[in-house]
Amino acid sequence: MIFSRVCAALLTVLALLGLVTPAVASPAVPCERGELCLWSGLSFHGESGTFGIGSVVVGECLVLGRESRSLANLLRHDVTVYESSECATESDFTTYPGLGTYVPATPFVVRAIQIWPT
Repeated sequence: MIFSRVCAALLTVLALLGLVTPAVASPAVPCERGELCLWSGLSFHGESGTFGIGSVVVGECLVLGRESRSLANLLRHDVTVYESSECATESDFTTYPGLGTYVPATPFVVRAIQIWPT
């Protein structure tokens, strides 16, 4: 009970800071349940790419080959996004929870991702 209240409070703070938006946000390009979707522009606009568990190796760094500025994580897995194209933690990185995290403006340009096992 306390854990769920702490998680709800944390998500509220992140939403107020603009780092996470509620699941009611509607991307310009649909993102299906079970996908991680990335867009080159802010607010889910621009070129898009989708990744599912079958298209990546869970736990390994995946270099995107292009820059992304917004994302939707509809996987059942947490996803870490990196400013570094090598998934280096010396640059900025952030982990977003799965099952409905919409980020219309990432805090840095995303160049690589890592999907974590559940």
